[in-house]
Amino acid sequence: MRCYLLIISFFISLSCLAGYGLDCETDSLRNTRDSTTIYRHRTTILAIAGGAVYAGTMIGLYNLWYNDYPQSSFHVINDNDEWMGTDKLGHATTSYYVGNLGYHAWRWAGMGEKKATWIGGLTGFIFLTTVEILDGFSAEWGASTGDLAANTVGSALFISQQLAWHDQKVLLKWSYHPTSFPVYRPDLLGTNFEQQMIKDYNGQTFWLSANLHSFVRKDSRIPRWLNIAVGYGATGMTGAVTNSNIYQGKPIPPFERRQLYYIAPDIDLTRIRTRSVILKWVFEAIGFLKFPLPALEINGQGVKFYPLYF
Repeated sequence: MRCYLLIISFFISLSCLAGYGLDCETDSLRNTRDSTTIYRHRTTILAIAGGAVYAGTMIGLYNLWYNDYPQSSFHVINDNDEWMGTDKLGHATTSYYVGNLGYHAWRWAGMGEKKATWIGGLTGFIFLTTVEILDGFSAEWGASTGDLAANTVGSALFISQQLAWHDQKVLLKWSYHPTSFPVYRPDLLGTNFEQQMIKDYNGQTFWLSANLHSFVRKDSRIPRWLNIAVGYGATGMTGAVTNSNIYQGKPIPPFERRQLYYIAPDIDLTRIRTRSVILKWVFEAIGFLKFPLPALEINGQGVKFYPLYF
């Protein structure tokens, strides 16, 4: 199972550049004689660059990952019981943000709102579905029905909000904190911080973060950037489905696999008004991260309070 969260920061960085360009230039370009030519030029650049990135990514992924494993006829698997569902939320989150990138990129190129919403918003689903197809022809894995469903949910969340509100009032977000589990299974959970941040699902939390101001009257005193978030995570996992008792001859302590639920305030950095180009870029680039704030954890053993949780 490959986690796609590494892709998010790259895509969001590109997205914020496109989004900033759109905010700053669209209105003025519409009033210039050459706006049609400029938009056509941007569309060509975007189509060529996007096609090249897509093709290069797929070729590179095939050669770096799949080429060393035996191939098979296309087959489908059900891996919904792996990692207590956390990996599926990773798929949905990535699909959501890649769709966000696609939308802003096509709007920057001059495409209409509705068309950009559909074409751009489906970018994440198309990208990740291609990876699932590669999985389907690999004897080592298989196309996951759960992954495909999660990819669909992520894209649908972006598209439905954009069509209904022309705004993203509810965001998918992600956070990570180091845990003590990777030492028992470094092959699965990572050998260093960078790997563990991606592979150790025990430390990952996925959030549904709703912006309060966007659901009330515009003259409300609720800050524009204030969100309320509910999160999901899991702990006690030293294996995808079950925990093993031994690794390389060393015993692994028994851990209880538990689901964790959270509720916490959040900050939508992208709604903070600033005239600084650099700050706007930074806020957009890290906007997918859940802001560290106090949180309540609800688990099978009761309720726990964190003064600061990430």
